[in-house]
Amino acid sequence: PFPLPTQGSMALTRGLIIVLLCAALPLLFFSHAAEASEVGVCYGTVATNLPDPAKVSQLLKQNGITMVRIYDANPTVLTSLANTGIKVMVMLPNQNIAAAAADTSYAQQWVQDNVKAYYPATQINGVSVGNEVFDSSPDLNSQLVPAMQNVYGALKSLGLADAVKVTTPVAFDALKESFPPSAGRFKDEIAPVMKSMLDFLQQTGSTLTMNIYPFFAYANQQPGGTISLDYALGNSNPGVQDDQTGLMYYNLLDAQRDAVFYAMEALGGQDAAGLSAMKASGQYSDVDQSGGERGWPSRGGVHHGGRRLLDTGDGSGAASIANAHAYNNNLINRILSGNTGTPHRPNAGMNDYIFALFNEEGKSADPDNDVESNFGLFYPNMSKVYDFSFTGGGAAPAPPTASWCVANAAVGDDRLQAALDYACGHGADCSAIQPGGSCFDPDTKLAHASYAVNSYYQNKGRAPSACDFNGAASVVFQKPADTCGVKPMTWCVANAAVGDTRLQTALDYACANGADCSAIQPGASCFQPNTVVAHASYAFNSYYQNKGRADGSCDFNGAASVVNQQPASTCGTSTATWCVANSAVGDARLQTALDYACGNGADCSAIKAGGACFQPDTKVAHASYAFNSYYQRKARAAGTCDFSGAGSIVNQQPTFGNCVLPSNG
Repeated sequence: PFPLPTQGSMALTRGLIIVLLCAALPLLFFSHAAEASEVGVCYGTVATNLPDPAKVSQLLKQNGITMVRIYDANPTVLTSLANTGIKVMVMLPNQNIAAAAADTSYAQQWVQDNVKAYYPATQINGVSVGNEVFDSSPDLNSQLVPAMQNVYGALKSLGLADAVKVTTPVAFDALKESFPPSAGRFKDEIAPVMKSMLDFLQQTGSTLTMNIYPFFAYANQQPGGTISLDYALGNSNPGVQDDQTGLMYYNLLDAQRDAVFYAMEALGGQDAAGLSAMKASGQYSDVDQSGGERGWPSRGGVHHGGRRLLDTGDGSGAASIANAHAYNNNLINRILSGNTGTPHRPNAGMNDYIFALFNEEGKSADPDNDVESNFGLFYPNMSKVYDFSFTGGGAAPAPPTASWCVANAAVGDDRLQAALDYACGHGADCSAIQPGGSCFDPDTKLAHASYAVNSYYQNKGRAPSACDFNGAASVVFQKPADTCGVKPMTWCVANAAVGDTRLQTALDYACANGADCSAIQPGASCFQPNTVVAHASYAFNSYYQNKGRADGSCDFNGAASVVNQQPASTCGTSTATWCVANSAVGDARLQTALDYACGNGADCSAIKAGGACFQPDTKVAHASYAFNSYYQRKARAAGTCDFSGAGSIVNQQPTFGNCVLPSNG
């Protein structure tokens, strides 16, 4: 068993933004045998480049999204959602709580203006009184429940109390203990308010709304933490047992949900240790959780304990397209299947909301702590960040026919050792890298880790999440060179995707700190090709070799990477390079980039049905062909193999099936 870190990182930002449009609200579904659970989205507007609400309403309908939550009662949004059949949750903002608590006439007028005025044409089915008040506005704690009571009274006087439920979203960090789940307890300072709130929810037939993000528990764990990625994402995993109850948990979200249920029951006077393993009891055993925020970011960084947890840009970080794709599709498909209970509450519902509809540029002012800007299902141009379906069938795509998992030397020996130990302890066959084994040589951490993580990856059926290891490994689609039994040679090459400015900075550092850069001066043997990426690769490799190829000497803040095959010589000749697709960004982004390439100069005739490179008929193969054609026709100019992160440059000629990508080099 391992501890579940309390998560509340989203509270400070979202609790203060009025129009983020994502208050965690409950639905009116309280009898789980009678009503199926639903999944909706949080519709936010903290950006300057979002489509107008009328277009958003069409986007919701086109994608089968039947519920949205907004962070206030925006008249334009509510009007645009009229007569669409989409259920809408509105919010009384935090700054209005004091007035609503003190004055019943204020609450009455607010409900009249923001609910009654639009209902029933706009299907408003819930009011959130504030958002994560305990975190963002603790001075309002004592006024929270009175405000909820007055809003409910206003709805009741207008005959809307049965159709429109009242709640308030609570961040998961309201718990002081969360592991094991049966030890779940609310913080002492808010326990009296929580008890009053639960009394109110029970009396009015509403539900407790908890914003729970397994992403933060996983990403914020200390180095060496034992929360596995598969457990956090809801993928197949061995499970974690609550030793107090004997219950087994196979995803972190359920463990966190049950920690809340146990905390509720403890407030009601029921000792969780005395509960039956499969049946809840106590004063609040009939109060469900519903309407909480859920989500996983597709990229971005977040600070924790003085260190930045960063999306590396290659899909290997905690915040990645592959992980967001897996988590949100797992959640959506689970809710649609009706399998919404927890080990402690088998009949619990899951009327939850994916945070968020769009990536929103305005939600993260700090570029080093920008994860909140990247929780969206859609980009602001309304294209999908990755594939999903709110009507079913949004499971993660099968991996390509052949792929491998390799270790990332840049993370250093400690993280490689941790990944190696995990792989060998969870199904990888590591006998060949033991002393005397056929692959013991080369006796390096990198070689042994690559062998172990690839064995684990292949044994897991090449599932995308099986080659993560907290960023210590990544998937490749060309077979790595066989290093078994030989001492390896490695090289350091520049990463063109970071751009000339970062490459120049790193080049200057290398040349000033031990690299021999005389050959790339004007007139010297390696001045041509006169490009920043060629000069940077030369300088980086000189520095790396002079440092004895030591771990960390080919990083340059992400501007370089280690390769195990000798790059083509750049000295005095045009370098052969190719542009290939990055499968980690998902089919939707690959298709968008493919369409752009084919529409802007790439010769895509060979990947049409019946063409010489139509097979293999996969998005990544077709996109690689189109990207490379565009890149070559643009004379391999800097920036022509980016495609918003969907493409990257390689120095060895790629093949897909029988199709060999050409180069003009």
